[in-house]
Amino acid sequence: MSPQKISIIGSGFSSLSAACYLAKAGYDVSIYEKNKQIGGRASQYKKEGFTFDMGPSWYWMPDIFDKFFNDFQKKTSDYYQLSKLNPAYKVYFGDNDFITIEDTLEKIMHVFEKEEKGSGKKLKKFIDKAGKNYQIAMDKIVYRPGISPLELVTPKTIQNVGAFFTNIKKEVYRNFKSPKLRQILQFPVLFLGAKPVNTPLFYNFMNYADFGIGTFHPKGGMYSVIEGIATLAKSLGVKITTDAPIDKIVVESNKVVALQTKGIKIPTDIVVSGADYSHTETLLETKYRSYSEAFWSKKTFAPSSLLFYVGLDKKIETLSHHNLFFDVDFDNHATAIYDHPKWPKEPLFYVNFPSISDDTMAPKGKENMFILIPIAVGLEDTEELREKYFNLVIDRLEERTKEPFRKHILFKKSYCVKDFISDYNSYKGNAYGLANTLSQTAFLRPKLKSKKVKNLYFTGQLTVPGPGVPPALISGKIVSDLILTKK
Repeated sequence: MSPQKISIIGSGFSSLSAACYLAKAGYDVSIYEKNKQIGGRASQYKKEGFTFDMGPSWYWMPDIFDKFFNDFQKKTSDYYQLSKLNPAYKVYFGDNDFITIEDTLEKIMHVFEKEEKGSGKKLKKFIDKAGKNYQIAMDKIVYRPGISPLELVTPKTIQNVGAFFTNIKKEVYRNFKSPKLRQILQFPVLFLGAKPVNTPLFYNFMNYADFGIGTFHPKGGMYSVIEGIATLAKSLGVKITTDAPIDKIVVESNKVVALQTKGIKIPTDIVVSGADYSHTETLLETKYRSYSEAFWSKKTFAPSSLLFYVGLDKKIETLSHHNLFFDVDFDNHATAIYDHPKWPKEPLFYVNFPSISDDTMAPKGKENMFILIPIAVGLEDTEELREKYFNLVIDRLEERTKEPFRKHILFKKSYCVKDFISDYNSYKGNAYGLANTLSQTAFLRPKLKSKKVKNLYFTGQLTVPGPGVPPALISGKIVSDLILTKK
């Protein structure tokens, strides 16, 4: 008897992860990717000898990547070379006014103490708590399928229940007075896609990921991780087809029977979609959709982004691999994303120069620059707006660092709301998925398994456990476990 056929929509981290686990279990697994390149939001752009990660650029939580590869008796080093960054990143607050976050907690405590007397010991206590939450999250919660609220009930979470009903901002403000330190400690929440005031304190485990574990870089960029997982998948027998947009999920008698791409039907026994959840359901007849447009419109989405990929004809002297510019009001920008969606008057932004640490990513003597401005989903997106914000960021960069950027630009490419929609069918052009607010945590997120169609499953950032690359790898494992156990 031939193995059951599983068809997976999309080739991002969650899809590739699910494909590996399901192929290992003996299924006949095929991936269908709408674009010409695999990777989903973690795709790659190359030009004139420069290499850019188009999406994720931070490698945090290395233990999750290790666990993934270990599940196949492999190591990360079998597929890519990893190095720990020092400094991890710089945070700018004004002209040549910055704080450098180094590679150990002890060094970071010293930096905090210099900024605010007594804050070093407070940071140690804060990170110790965050570390315990990290352990609980990784061991007890994030690998659960979001089926029941009882998944959150463990002896450890019962002892720590208050962490779900207070928020990160409150805890940070209670312990630290320096505006600079407050902003640094609230920064990792941006990876969860919500305002610190709306994010349960339990999620401060991201602070442990930041200060307790550190920031890493895979040689060749994050796309080398995608390539590594794809190599593993193919070795397990997974077939990957690109330039294969799915037009329809064919259902008969409330059960998946086929996918349709470019008008051609592909028979299948099971479908897993790692594509945008809301878009995937539009591939079904209305009666088979679990969630309506009204449902999605009421959800709190993580931000979209305005991105720039820039080639520079000189090396950068003052900045680090990762750089955060918090030289304007944090709360005002957050309000423009979540409360009153509009283009921010004075945006925070992030700049990444991976070629500072990795000489494979730019020609000798040159630098590749990645700029990210977080913005609200669904905003107007025009070339004029993109150019306005590019000039604003370059002006601020030159002002803060006293380095000339504009005259050294060889080329630039922009990416924003329209592109997220056209390339990834992303709901309102979101970049990260659903925010991890209390009302959108664990079992309250859209389900991994369709409530109306048999053998239809979902994975990725709009379901459990949430946004980010490590959660995407975990999501792929969780959905594969659901299929294997027939839950």
